[in-house]
Amino acid sequence: MRNGASTIGVIGAGVMGIGVAQNLAQFGYDVVLVDTGEEILAAARAAIAGHCRMSALMGGPALDAAEILSRIATSTSLDEVAKAEVVIENVTENVEIKRAVHERLDEICPAETVIIVNTSAIPITKVGAVGRHPERVVGVHFMNPVPVKPVVELIPGFHTSAETVRRTRDLLRGMGKRAVDVKDACGFVSNRVLMLTVNEAAYLVHEGVATAESVDEVFRGCFGHPMGPLETADLIGVDTILYSMEVLYEHYADSKYRPCPLLKQMTDAGLHGRKSGRGFHTYAG
Repeated sequence: MRNGASTIGVIGAGVMGIGVAQNLAQFGYDVVLVDTGEEILAAARAAIAGHCRMSALMGGPALDAAEILSRIATSTSLDEVAKAEVVIENVTENVEIKRAVHERLDEICPAETVIIVNTSAIPITKVGAVGRHPERVVGVHFMNPVPVKPVVELIPGFHTSAETVRRTRDLLRGMGKRAVDVKDACGFVSNRVLMLTVNEAAYLVHEGVATAESVDEVFRGCFGHPMGPLETADLIGVDTILYSMEVLYEHYADSKYRPCPLLKQMTDAGLHGRKSGRGFHTYAG
């Protein structure tokens, strides 16, 4: 048991859920990782093992993959998180998909369970309103890749209690994270700015102003960014960028958030970035 939390439920074994589960296990927490299929969960375990093997080679700590994986149980049933003291939801940036998950969590989790919404754009108050206990719902925007990013945005909803925030802050500290307090505004701080940059960079490619390689080279070479905006899009997931832009556009009804058509076409074509092997750039393996 670490920092007042025993088993942590992690819902969603995509890029973010995998990172959250690995991060928790690295710091000694027991994890139940839930997704819809055994193949997805098997791929998640393989990905975590790969990340552990690569850690030292990439300048990070040496990690024992077997030890970390021994702390991560997997299941295709949401019921397995019913006894977790904290549940971290990481499903795709789609309000209706999140709603279905949170309706079920409201049914199976005791009132004292802290439910963390890992989202880059969706208002936390909107998610909290799904259940009977909005006071126990709080937002945390983890950055990708989760195990190596030291800072997160911590977003209380309108009804989130001070106790929920305290317990969440304690958990984040136990994961090696520093929490930056942000009010519950769609997109928060990071994605109100980042998504506009990525979307405009996509428009430059869409309009033929520059190639993706040239756009990223300008940001790396002229501004000293370690990654260009379209490399960042590939890392986050082109589909995730699109969903985030759609949420911002719907929420603010402001044309500056209108998603670039190229993002829609790439998402439909399965060009989702690193996780699919091709996005704005192509990736081996």
